[in-house]
Amino acid sequence: MRAARPAGRDLAVRRDAEAQPGADSGPRKQARWFSRKSAAAVLITVLAVGAAVTVTPAEGAAGDIASSFAQVVRQLVSTSQNGKAFAGTPAVGALFTTSHGRLGRHFCTASVVHSPAGDLVVTAAHCVSGTSGLVFAPGYNRGGAPYGMWAVTRIYTDRSWKASSDPEDDVAFLRVSQSGSTVPIEDVTGAEQLETGPLGRQLVEVIGYPDATNEPIACRNWTREPMSDQLEFDCGGYTDGTSGAPFLAEVNPVTGQGTVIGVIGGYEQGGLTPQVSYSSMFRANVAALYRLAEDGG
Repeated sequence: MRAARPAGRDLAVRRDAEAQPGADSGPRKQARWFSRKSAAAVLITVLAVGAAVTVTPAEGAAGDIASSFAQVVRQLVSTSQNGKAFAGTPAVGALFTTSHGRLGRHFCTASVVHSPAGDLVVTAAHCVSGTSGLVFAPGYNRGGAPYGMWAVTRIYTDRSWKASSDPEDDVAFLRVSQSGSTVPIEDVTGAEQLETGPLGRQLVEVIGYPDATNEPIACRNWTREPMSDQLEFDCGGYTDGTSGAPFLAEVNPVTGQGTVIGVIGGYEQGGLTPQVSYSSMFRANVAALYRLAEDGG
């Protein structure tokens, strides 16, 4: 999986979503080589994740040209591509455990999502199932919490996740607040938008907090659909602790905010190697769960 252990569908609204008063965690994440065909005069260059990937198709083979181009557009990644550490962004942060009022270690990733009350965060359900006393630190970087620490006061997961850990429902919404303040987190950090439904391939940026470091990593790549109910994102470095990391589409280069279309989780609780990450598809089940959290149900 990808959560460090703290102590370790269609469009009908589902009625099996329910709120949990408390919140354990879960697991982790192989990229693929694309082939470079040699001996040709035609070069196809695709800009991917800030680097140019050049493929030279076999001479005189138009079919090879199209095939090579499609291959690069599909994968846009090599085994050398890894998430890069950076200073963080306000609406994405790390989840921490607490014990007897003392802060523990961070173990998963979460992000603020827009809501009328401005107090919701999204992560993976396997991060928060059975765990209580959680704290969210948006923009966390190298031991600093520039936007404060926010207590998780309510956890919302789908009933089918609670019953059977269905990978399609590995999503959770958290309500957060600060003691002695009525200011919602969204007013402090801004928020990502949330989108559900069939979207097709998307160029996404994934921001996560490996539990072995105190700073986030980010990587950009195209999503794939390896199975009907899951998204795949290929980039190295997404180890334990990155569960719950948002798949952000349409990221604004100025604000750094985008649209959450998935979170690391789902199949294999996010993946078994650091190079390949998964997310449940955000469909009607996630839309219904969001409405439940939005209404405070």
